[in-house]
Amino acid sequence: MVFSLALNVHAQDAAENTKPVVEQLVNTLTKLAHGPYKGFRANHAKGIMATGTFTPTAEAASLSKAPHLQKESTPVTVRFSNATGVPVMPDADNNASPHGIAIRFSLPDGGLTDIVSISYNGFPVSNPEDFLGLLNAVAASGTDAPKPSPIEQFLGTHPAALKFVTTPKPAPLSFTTLAFYGVNAFNFTNAKGESHYGRYRILPVAGEQSLPAEQLAIADPNYLMKELPERLKSGEAKFKIYVQLAEKDDPINDPTAVWPNDRKLVELGTLALKAVVADSQQAEKSIMFNPLLLPDGISPSSDPILLARPAAYAISFSRRIGQ
Repeated sequence: MVFSLALNVHAQDAAENTKPVVEQLVNTLTKLAHGPYKGFRANHAKGIMATGTFTPTAEAASLSKAPHLQKESTPVTVRFSNATGVPVMPDADNNASPHGIAIRFSLPDGGLTDIVSISYNGFPVSNPEDFLGLLNAVAASGTDAPKPSPIEQFLGTHPAALKFVTTPKPAPLSFTTLAFYGVNAFNFTNAKGESHYGRYRILPVAGEQSLPAEQLAIADPNYLMKELPERLKSGEAKFKIYVQLAEKDDPINDPTAVWPNDRKLVELGTLALKAVVADSQQAEKSIMFNPLLLPDGISPSSDPILLARPAAYAISFSRRIGQ
């Protein structure tokens, strides 16, 4: 009996290893979250959506001919989220960070384009295979794992991942007091045919503010989700959206490579949030953000993480819609 069970487990593992990496990523994220959870994403499961407008600067059109970067304001739908696939993750939990922001622009011609960013400047690994290796190392590193544990071994050979997990990420006072970073590069082309690679940087007009230390232990598990609608009742919450431009030798296909802060920032415009979406949880279930949903004037880099994201999102989306 034990031998038969062992053979069955081995066969299951072998079958999993033959699946596409993006499917294995979704499966492992679900496993780490002790899911699946009906109707929720495999990662960044807990969130809240708001609506508003994006108004471009005059400078934006000099960077890209994309329609939402010209003269007129564009309606937007924004989703803020906690990390992990746990939909009941307390908002102040260390594992809830980095938080996410996804911005959907409703273009004048009826099309759509999205920005997907996180509240940390950089990514722990440079390709989907290493990301799967990181997740599998976490999954194999329970309290009874021999030392050095699989995650200790992984972090010992992946300095960007070590920095990612050891860098302090204070709980924010509000989603609207977080800075967000696009870890993937895009190529921006203007009407003259001039192109520059850059990464998004989304900065709160209210400034970055963390939850005071004395409030961490007593914070409501849903304080971020409750704070946003209350804040928006009092007026708009605004962000400035920038693009950090790469210089000649800056890596554009490696999300672990953080560019120096002295790189030029081009201000694209102002994101103004006005109200929370009614029945946000139901609305979140039916929307899939896609960083490769791009208009003319913006094209992707060859970053392997960027190119893998839509396929992983689609798998997660199909599962939650089918539940």
